[in-house]
Amino acid sequence: MKYLKWPLVLAASLMSGAASAEISDNIVRVGVLNDISGIFQDTNGMGSVEAARMAAEDFNGGAKGIKVEVVYADHQNKADVGSAIARKWLDVEGVDAIVDVPNSAVGLSINTLLRGSRMTYLASSTASADLTGKACSPNTIQWVNDTWATGNTTAAAMMSRGGKDWYFLTVDYALGKGIEAEAQKYIEGHDGKVLGSSKHPLGTSDFASFLLQAQGSKAQVIGLANAGGDTINAVKQAVEFGIQQGGQKLVAFLLFINDVHGMGLKVAQGLQLMEAFYWDMNDDTRAFAKRFAARPGMNGKMPSGNQAGVYASTLAYLNAVAVTGSDNAKDVVPEMKKFKGRDKLFGDTAIRQDGRVVHPMYLFEVKKPEESKYPYDYYKLVSTIPAEQAFRPMAEGGCELVK
Repeated sequence: MKYLKWPLVLAASLMSGAASAEISDNIVRVGVLNDISGIFQDTNGMGSVEAARMAAEDFNGGAKGIKVEVVYADHQNKADVGSAIARKWLDVEGVDAIVDVPNSAVGLSINTLLRGSRMTYLASSTASADLTGKACSPNTIQWVNDTWATGNTTAAAMMSRGGKDWYFLTVDYALGKGIEAEAQKYIEGHDGKVLGSSKHPLGTSDFASFLLQAQGSKAQVIGLANAGGDTINAVKQAVEFGIQQGGQKLVAFLLFINDVHGMGLKVAQGLQLMEAFYWDMNDDTRAFAKRFAARPGMNGKMPSGNQAGVYASTLAYLNAVAVTGSDNAKDVVPEMKKFKGRDKLFGDTAIRQDGRVVHPMYLFEVKKPEESKYPYDYYKLVSTIPAEQAFRPMAEGGCELVK
């Protein structure tokens, strides 16, 4: 089953370009680089590895007998560790593409390292909008989400429902700062106010002081500009403080189905969130999720948007390898950027010249316990943001490096 349809090319055209286009070592190696043991292990972790393996299986050699190998490593949410792994994959182990990479600090370092190399960077979980802005690279394709989309679309949705005054709880690294900056720009540009912000370290377990400051601000909306375990802990403790019962709205900028499952609907009910993928959207997403849930080690878990992004971006990359007969980024990435069509997991999709993959985004509200009818039936759709509105417009010419 192939989820992206790519045009076939004549064998003669591949042969004529053989001198410059070829598959190194006769194997295409895809490296899944993510957080396997920390706060992103549920939304990414080994689930992302299984998603990449599913893509390789569905690619099935691309009708050309192309061999694919999936490897993986844990970056431990440390930029130096992630860069060291990527350098070894590039220089020693013959890895041709890196996919996933939650944690923007790690992702930006990988983006810099791979620029101009033969490796493709499939930044399916790296949310920094700088990847298609000031850090734009001809080696990088960014799938699923980014801080511009998260900040702007979420702020717009909440403000349209009366949330004019905001307070932020922000993780103190590139991801959180980027989300807060984008949201604040939108809020203040649309007659809203940001009353304050508390920065917390990655992996914080005690949010009491931060939540008390947010509660004391009397802001209508408390925005959680964090992800993974940080968001879960903040939401759980917000319930203990009675924040939503006191009339303040809680919005999570980066929340995934796995996070909601971990919290339980009794805690998460009423939360607003923006997602690019939900397993229960249609027959195609449900079919993928059913297969994913049956994979080794998944134990019935539904895929997150990030895990779906690993599958979609890996399969898109492999299909481009089949078309070009090469696993070199200078051949593969331009081929990927030709795509415009329907992706069965993300809907109407196009890959821009700056590397940004555009697709619809969805505002969901977490259901009340009594509204959920079966396992992982957690979201109700509030609104759909079309692809052309969901992401920052492309700069003229793409970006500095893509003219």
